[in-house]
Amino acid sequence: MDYLEFKISCREEFREILIAELSEIGFDSFLETEEGIDVYAPSDSFDRESFEGILSQYQDAASISVKEGKVAKVNWNEEWEKNYDPISVGDLVYVRASFHPSQAGFQHEIVINPKMSFGTGHHATTYQMLKLQGEVDHQGKRVLDVGSGTGILAIMAHLLGAKEVQAFDIDDWCVDNGNENFALNGMDIQMGLGTIRDVNPSGPFDIVLANINKNVLLDEIPIYAGLLKPDGFLFLSGFYTPDVDDLMEIASSLGLKLEKQSERNQWAALVLRKG
Repeated sequence: MDYLEFKISCREEFREILIAELSEIGFDSFLETEEGIDVYAPSDSFDRESFEGILSQYQDAASISVKEGKVAKVNWNEEWEKNYDPISVGDLVYVRASFHPSQAGFQHEIVINPKMSFGTGHHATTYQMLKLQGEVDHQGKRVLDVGSGTGILAIMAHLLGAKEVQAFDIDDWCVDNGNENFALNGMDIQMGLGTIRDVNPSGPFDIVLANINKNVLLDEIPIYAGLLKPDGFLFLSGFYTPDVDDLMEIASSLGLKLEKQSERNQWAALVLRKG
């Protein structure tokens, strides 16, 4: 089966949101490049109208340009291995792939073979979530990871001493990849498939992690709040700093108070606490 290939040049801060949007309309493979992202969709199920609608939505803000081509299906694993480097979050955690050597000097190490899932620690949102997790006690806690992607935040929760971790994602590719990563990191759990409404996780939880995008968060924050124990923590990222006010308006109405806020490359992350 042939794939359509689109080489998208865009501003760096828009890469992850474009990946998230395109994954919802049939694109199943993504590769970050120096100029932006290369994205791939099966030619027999490509939805051009939806694709062009997403590009037009971000065209000006992201300075998008596109080159289109067609390729035979390739070894995606080999492609991302050429472009994937380890990252560190202070001395808290070293994130590497299985083909990288370990490094001394870190409190924790996470092994992630990301394939084409989201969340390797490279993006500002994932980086901030990991850093903020390290600042909140996870020992003996029940943790829920919403839209888990590679499973990196769930793995971090496990390493920080969580008693129970549940995770799920809407993408079956992410679920397969996340389960592989859980096994690589010694976790005997299975990622669920579906939205939070589909999965219907059984609360209450001490900590809920949600690194998704603004629109999903605005819709689902009331569900997160309902799943939290009193004094529980809600970690949010996947949005820009100017969006914080919109999210806090809903959060405050649900009795969630801002504990911490961070920013990296114009992306924001929040830690909220249920009163």
